[in-house]
Amino acid sequence: MTELNQFVAVPYDLADRRFVAGQQLKCATPSSAIEHAKHLWKILGHTGAVAIVRTGYPESRTTVLRTFGVVPSHEDLRTIA
Repeated sequence: MTELNQFVAVPYDLADRRFVAGQQLKCATPSSAIEHAKHLWKILGHTGAVAIVRTGYPESRTTVLRTFGVVPSHEDLRTIA
């Protein structure tokens, strides 16, 4: 059985000195997730953004592809549902 891969870009902003994740954007490829994350940070002005890949279903593992700007630590990013 093949594993499912889901590529996602997630923007982050600061609110009350805490990171708050914005709406997750599903992407078709790893490179598109990275480009979307870059644009969320650079063009749309979020505090930071991250491109991740989720592998597996129903239990999944999260791998950080790239971060932009200021985002939570990698350990915190791995717990994104």
